[in-house]
Amino acid sequence: MTMTINADALKVVAQLNKKLGANTVVTANLIRKMKRLSTGSLTLDVVLGGGWPTNQWVEIVGEASHGKTAIALKTIATNQVLDPNFTAVWIAAEPFDKGYAEMCGVDTERVLLVETNSMEDAFDACIQFMESKGVDLVVVDSLPALVPSAEDEKDMEEFTVGRGALITNKFFRKVSAATRRDLVEDERPVLGIMINQYRMKIGVMHGDPRTTPGGLGKDYAYSIRCEVKRDEWLEVGTGQEKRRVGQTIRVKTIKNKTFAPQQTAYVDFYFSEGGVVSEGEYDRGKEIVALSILNGIVERRGGWMYYGDRKWQGAQALIDSLREEIDLSEEISRAVMDTLKSQPKLMIESDED
Repeated sequence: MTMTINADALKVVAQLNKKLGANTVVTANLIRKMKRLSTGSLTLDVVLGGGWPTNQWVEIVGEASHGKTAIALKTIATNQVLDPNFTAVWIAAEPFDKGYAEMCGVDTERVLLVETNSMEDAFDACIQFMESKGVDLVVVDSLPALVPSAEDEKDMEEFTVGRGALITNKFFRKVSAATRRDLVEDERPVLGIMINQYRMKIGVMHGDPRTTPGGLGKDYAYSIRCEVKRDEWLEVGTGQEKRRVGQTIRVKTIKNKTFAPQQTAYVDFYFSEGGVVSEGEYDRGKEIVALSILNGIVERRGGWMYYGDRKWQGAQALIDSLREEIDLSEEISRAVMDTLKSQPKLMIESDED
């Protein structure tokens, strides 16, 4: 049954669009599909619901050296390959390691670096770049390293309680307009990634003693909040020759407004040569095999793996083929992503811990 909007409502629509701008008010069926940016990890893309949702802010939070920066850099590198015009802005409140970024595959010629630890200057830069509609991604590394000017101007023995939280909350109220794009027309989307760290609450005896700088208000502004934690080291060699070449990163969506929350992904990331893949890479072949078997795309019968008219003896043989055959890897990856139309099975099922 087809329903039409009555004339009185349409009159209000016309008035609001004239006052607020074209396409401010539209019928919901006209809204264009949300674009997502790949993380570079198939498992993480599936957990997020197809990748990072654009025109929104997301948070990557965790302890030091657990993979937060690597996830942000791999997001840049992946989308630079997919889009030759992809441009990122990196707000460097912490030192930016050019060598590490390039190891992760980032083309640093297409990254605009803003070096500042002033909270006000960093947030102003975010808003200006997002309003320009000339960039695709803005990363803030990291929120705890940003200092309000009122605090920066004081002596070491003085401090300003709550100033950072007030500025952060004001920023998210203002930046929402900068990230907004036309509901119908195709405008260049943008994503904001905020890297954050855990701090310990003083005197907490029960419950989770961890908190994140910036106050509680910011948590409502994020579309997705991901908790990142190292699960285990990836090592090669034995005895005194054993060395670390990577880590398995555990990523849990503690909040997700665009897909099922409380999902967990495990991603192998290699930061040194000697592992099963090159340094700066995820073990994508391992991810594809695990997800394709779980979702019935690859059939496992006994010790054999079947896909179409091809077969492999053992999962490792299939993984090796996927690492060598890009077309096969992309074909099975697309089939896995198609499972998002239903509820995909993950390597690690959703948890409630």
